[in-house]
Amino acid sequence: ILDIVFIDTTPFVDKYFENPKKQRFDWKDVLPRGKYMSYLLKALKKSKAPWKIVVGHRTMKSIGSHGDTEEIVTHLLPILEGNKVKIYINGHDHCLEHLSNQDGSMHFLTSGGGSKTWKNNIHYKNHNDNTHFYYDGQGFMSVEITYEKAKIAFYDVSGKPIYKINTMVKP
Repeated sequence: ILDIVFIDTTPFVDKYFENPKKQRFDWKDVLPRGKYMSYLLKALKKSKAPWKIVVGHRTMKSIGSHGDTEEIVTHLLPILEGNKVKIYINGHDHCLEHLSNQDGSMHFLTSGGGSKTWKNNIHYKNHNDNTHFYYDGQGFMSVEITYEKAKIAFYDVSGKPIYKINTMVKP
């Protein structure tokens, strides 16, 4: 009922490659962006699962500190939407959040609240997506998938539920 595809979002962040001599990281073994897109497309097309989830480190859509990663929106979002991916899960922003696109067909979940958080560093700036939940404290998330629905819950650092959505669009 579920296929989860994990992706390396590094090749999609242009600033990581702009000035290689000033970078602290060694990116020499990172595949070109096109290779990742090809692998992702192949995995999603092969999937017969009614639920498809893609997981990456960097945000795609976020009102948190780092905000949207435009290169990921530009290059990956059309592939995900075109292959009926329902959920994109990421970290990177040190918060917990649930956004969805305008028609609610795709959900963006951030569970990056296991680290330091930035209080009140929220970027609502002309965001065209639906913001369902945002928490700028520490915590974690759970996802339970059945054939008909997904149950998503966010918890604070002590394990207390702070947001739940019990039904999402059936795939």
